Amino acid sequence: MTQEMALAKTYRAMQATRPGVLEWVERQTPEPGAGEVLLRVEACGICGADAGTIDGQQFPRVPGHEVVGRIAAIGPATPSFWQVGQRVGVGRLGGHCNACDQCRRGQFQLCGNQPFVGTSQDGGYAEMMVARSTGLVAIPDALGSEEAAPLLCAGIATFNALKKSGAQAGDLVAIQGIGGLGHLAVQYARKMGFKVVAIGRGADIANDVLGLGAHVYIDTDLDDAVARLQRMGGAQVLMTTITNSAAASLLIPALAPQGKLLVVGVGKDSLTVSPGLLVVGERVVQGSITGTPFESEKTLDFSILANVLPRIETMPLERAGEAFARMKSGEAKFRMVLTMTGGR
Repeated sequence: MTQEMALAKTYRAMQATRPGVLEWVERQTPEPGAGEVLLRVEACGICGADAGTIDGQQFPRVPGHEVVGRIAAIGPATPSFWQVGQRVGVGRLGGHCNACDQCRRGQFQLCGNQPFVGTSQDGGYAEMMVARSTGLVAIPDALGSEEAAPLLCAGIATFNALKKSGAQAGDLVAIQGIGGLGHLAVQYARKMGFKVVAIGRGADIANDVLGLGAHVYIDTDLDDAVARLQRMGGAQVLMTTITNSAAASLLIPALAPQGKLLVVGVGKDSLTVSPGLLVVGERVVQGSITGTPFESEKTLDFSILANVLPRIETMPLERAGEAFARMKSGEAKFRMVLTMTGGR
């Protein structure tokens, strides 16, 4: 193991110890293993998916999968591209194995042997974190750690999905849900040249949504989103970023012929769709996972070029419980980010 300087023997973390509870703990600083690095965390975004860890999966577990930090130590057999002191990020996918069938096909995002950061391995609600080198993302100097962090999950999830959706410039693209993912999806869709319709609830976010780049905002408290989209000719792509599968299913009739429901938000319940809607009109329902580290770097590059940035609220690590509660309440505009001592 190589390292920049002597590391402290312990570090602090916010750990889920039982359903709904985050506990301030002190842990022994680990050494990275083969193909791993130790990160000194600078910022970590809070995602809705963190609820799966905090509200009850595996205990004890440190949540967080929108992590930006600097490499503090490097384990053996790690590619020389990665250097101590380099600023890097880690997203939801914790690093592919390079050995399974999907990896051999170059489909690294579908690797069956990679950890899910913050769920099957400890994540970034901590001062230090061990990460596989195959999951690392180089962070450009033009982005601060706090603004880069949400782009490693919410950013790539929406950017990559739109890029692969098949939509062409000028097509009508609708975004359901204007939260941590949706507020970035609206910006990306506008910068990609789509006619952007944002679908949300409440007049309080109308000005925000139009300011993010939406051409039209449909408030479902006041308007029938399906009827409104049908009058506009239907959506070529309808991206749902919410976890309410029933609400997402209701919008499928708003798709244009050969339109696509693009599922980015992961709900627990099943989607419901009439086979007739799929067959008559050749409509498609498709899921989209976040992406590879290379695709994450392309997301960051596009975000800089097109000036797409997350709107964030920050809190220090020790207030992670409060920050998580604010995210879960829907009051955050639009992403909560935890900061650590020494962050940029």
